Amino acid sequence: MTKPLVSILIPFKNVGEYFEECLKSIQNQTYKNWEVVAVNDNSSDDSLAIANKFATIDYRFKILSNDKSGIITALRKAYSHSSGDFISRMDADDYMAPDRINIMAKSLLQEGKGSLAVGKVKYFSKAGVNDGYDRYEKWLNKLTATGENFNEIYKECVIPSPCWMVYREDFEASDAFNPDRYPEDYDLAFRFYELGLKCIPCTTTLHYWRDYDNRTSRTSEHYAQNYFLDIKLHYFLKLEYKPNNNLVVWGAGKKGKTIANSLVEKNIPFQWVCDNEKKIGKDIYGVRLKHFSALKDVKHSKTIITVANEDDQNTIRSFFTDLEQKPAVDYFFFC
Repeated sequence: MTKPLVSILIPFKNVGEYFEECLKSIQNQTYKNWEVVAVNDNSSDDSLAIANKFATIDYRFKILSNDKSGIITALRKAYSHSSGDFISRMDADDYMAPDRINIMAKSLLQEGKGSLAVGKVKYFSKAGVNDGYDRYEKWLNKLTATGENFNEIYKECVIPSPCWMVYREDFEASDAFNPDRYPEDYDLAFRFYELGLKCIPCTTTLHYWRDYDNRTSRTSEHYAQNYFLDIKLHYFLKLEYKPNNNLVVWGAGKKGKTIANSLVEKNIPFQWVCDNEKKIGKDIYGVRLKHFSALKDVKHSKTIITVANEDDQNTIRSFFTDLEQKPAVDYFFFC
């Protein structure tokens, strides 16, 4: 398998302003053995006409229509009509670096099954990239450069949704696009993690990520913060927590309260700590908050940390180092 077929799956809806640039960036790839399976998710602009224009002049473009509505069903249909040995995804409003497919396919061939190809990303916007996206880009690219993405999976989505490639067999073993759980890209990242796939380090920018006001990740309710917290807690309880662990929540802000309330509703016992003198000793959701120093006496603990401030996070890391506890093993940052 020297030049495996790569299936590039693209759900699209009302991206006429950007779609041609996206499809041209695929057409101009240095790696030529690919197919695009693009699914129109009920567009009302000229997106479908643009896609059909490419399909008319290049047989490698397959254009379909979503029988239902939504990105997950569109992705399912795209995958069901794909034939590639390798599976990748693309966002219809972004564009690829010319060597993206070649670099990813080559790295998968070298590393073999059980591996996941990723690449560095670059945000761009007519209005300028805001600080939040800039920080996310730098954080994500630092992980990608060393292949340590999964070490911080409970913080944010560590696999850029439109910039990964995987063996078809591994994708099937990860349950493909079957779960009805949003955000679908974060859920898939957790399933890659659960399967034990190893991220292949990459130091090259392979994907250009467009930011604009009505981008789906900005406007859809499925990308609200509560959805992210639900996914984090779901997989934490499934993959990290064991009944013999002493579960701890560190932080009593909005996210800490959301996690604590979910645990109470699930009847999962936990201890709750913070460093806020105004909250220590108070009962919230029937759980009394303690000073974090109480953790020195807690054995076999698994701690969920919902403190976002970077300086505070460094102090927390030092605290756990003194306790000889390890990140992503004994304690997990959820933000």
